[in-house]
Amino acid sequence: MWGKNQSSTLDFILLGVSGQQKQEDFFFILFLLIYPITLIGNLLIILAICTDIRLHNPMYFFLVNLSFVDIFFSSVTIPKVLTNHILRTKIISFRGCLTQMYFMIALGNTDSYILAAMAYDRAVAISRPLHYTIIMSPRTCVLLVAGSWVVGNANALPHTLLTASLSFCGNQKVANFYCDIVPLLKLSCSDIHFNVKMMYLGVGVFSVPLLCIIISYVWVFSTVLRVPSIKGVRKAFSTCGSHLTVVFLYYGTVMGMYFRPLTSYSLKHAVITVMYMTVTPMLNPFIYSLRNRDMKAALRKLFSKRISS
Repeated sequence: MWGKNQSSTLDFILLGVSGQQKQEDFFFILFLLIYPITLIGNLLIILAICTDIRLHNPMYFFLVNLSFVDIFFSSVTIPKVLTNHILRTKIISFRGCLTQMYFMIALGNTDSYILAAMAYDRAVAISRPLHYTIIMSPRTCVLLVAGSWVVGNANALPHTLLTASLSFCGNQKVANFYCDIVPLLKLSCSDIHFNVKMMYLGVGVFSVPLLCIIISYVWVFSTVLRVPSIKGVRKAFSTCGSHLTVVFLYYGTVMGMYFRPLTSYSLKHAVITVMYMTVTPMLNPFIYSLRNRDMKAALRKLFSKRISS
């Protein structure tokens, strides 16, 4: 177990994405480009929706919250990576490591539950259009978002506390560019059997939204197949296309990372985390705006206001 001052003196070394200096220089430039694009893109989505009254409906309410999560999600890891590269250091304190891990788990789970809420919203809009405003009331939308944040933080807390109770001796090199639960468990010299069981339970909690998304789209497709007009089918798919793209990007990379045995994890898998930790939050604004006429109109309106003022 921890000595009285061990937690305050222990430092970890973040090996980065590849562990090779030339490749780390490339990823530094990549992150330096990705981070401001992520911030600006998601802030524009938030501003466009908040300033356009036509977009004050459940779908865009969820999108605003998704953009907020994406901003925080990227901010948990990328600034630290950039700072460490500039200062030519790879060190992160034990407390900093735990803090980073907590918010990564909490925001990742919150993101997935908001995506599930968006899928449910689209399913109700397409399958129950006459009851849509009653089912997706403002109170329901707030509860869905609040519930996403509660579940996300509730899933992150036990993992953080359990990791804080572990002992670390010898090798303190984290095989990633941020503090993730998998490489930390591999570094521990304590008995981690219970931690591993809790981690897979956490993966189960994280996977619940994916099941909800699948059920929602089965409901959508069963409704769409009963629509006699091709125009109706196209309209239904156009409203779901952006969301499905984001879901495939997000869950595809997450499953590649966490749906594997703990013993098989190595530094080469850190490249996968770049996709869902940095690239997906950057792409979300483009996916939702480029495929959505209302978002395009709102963004044009926002820019025209700024130019005229």
